[in-house]
Amino acid sequence: MTAGPASATRPHNRKQLIVEAAGQVFSERGYHAASMEEIAAGVGISAAALYRHFPNKYALFAECAEVMVDRLVLALREAPSGASLRDVFAAVTRVTVAHRASGGLYRWEARYLEAADRRRLRGKFEQVVGRVTELVAGEFPLPEARLRAVAALGAIGSITMHHTSIAQRRVEDLLLGSALHVAATDPSAAAGSAGLVEPPASPVPRTRRAEILAAAVPLFARDGFATVTNAQIAQAVGLAPSAIYRHYPGKVDILVAACLQAAGLLAQAVEQSLEHAAGPRAAVKALAAAYVAYKFEHDALNSVAEAEIAGLPDDLKRPLILAQREHIAIWEQQLRGVRPELDARQARLLVHAGFGVVVEAGRALRWENTPGHRDAVTALVIGALTL
Repeated sequence: MTAGPASATRPHNRKQLIVEAAGQVFSERGYHAASMEEIAAGVGISAAALYRHFPNKYALFAECAEVMVDRLVLALREAPSGASLRDVFAAVTRVTVAHRASGGLYRWEARYLEAADRRRLRGKFEQVVGRVTELVAGEFPLPEARLRAVAALGAIGSITMHHTSIAQRRVEDLLLGSALHVAATDPSAAAGSAGLVEPPASPVPRTRRAEILAAAVPLFARDGFATVTNAQIAQAVGLAPSAIYRHYPGKVDILVAACLQAAGLLAQAVEQSLEHAAGPRAAVKALAAAYVAYKFEHDALNSVAEAEIAGLPDDLKRPLILAQREHIAIWEQQLRGVRPELDARQARLLVHAGFGVVVEAGRALRWENTPGHRDAVTALVIGALTL
């Protein structure tokens, strides 16, 4: 039997191509906003052809969520038994950078996995963390080896969360250096920094609109924006579901209000941190302490803003993206004042590495907002910037 034209031209790695395309769409748009049609178009096939490989969107999503961790596990298995921390970080960095567009899926979207899939994903990631922790503890015998290992992996993984364009070799070198500095950082190096920073408090909800927002944020953070219903939000406030519409035209307007509140609190924290900073080095350290304090104080609000912004319509997303860029530009300017050898894109990449440290270290500490935790994470952020 002779194969037809379609089968003759079908690539042998079509399933892999689908997973790569889907991972990128899920990472950029979020699980619920992504469609099978959009993913199929990215591969150049029909939706019907896509369903021959994956029965539904969830099956494809679950595959994408695991594939990056599988690559990391494989990279560590292939490393020689006597490999150094530098060698292991280099392997992890190469894999992460090579799959940058789809590699960040686990960070926010993995909460949509079913419980069994989520446990399996965590178990695989724990293999990576365990191996790295052993190496960190062996090469840098300082306190909190596991925290330093997780933070260093966060610095490397940060490349999946932004689009700064730099030559691949330079990206790998910068991330490797950042991760090694984090691993070698004593978490007590910034002791006392938490006492110098008072993060802005969330506004006290004095109106029904503000009460709705305050009730919605923890629900969005726990279950994801797309999963939460107006009825759940209304119940949390003690309203009839129809009463929500007197204050917000739709659920997406509540999400936008949450994102704008997060951006406003962060801008306030930055402004306060720079008031008394004498010079770029002091400014960078003040920014680090303020950012960490903000993240710990407003972890639910901030996780909603970071996880859900990708799914917003472009016109609603634009002012939020602009606020993000303005915030990063402040970091970039101050960091280049300390490290003038960096160009703008290199500085930006290291700033994102610092942000990645906060996300993963904060999660490891369950966002327990204590001065000791904030001091430790601040020290690791400064380490990521290789100051």
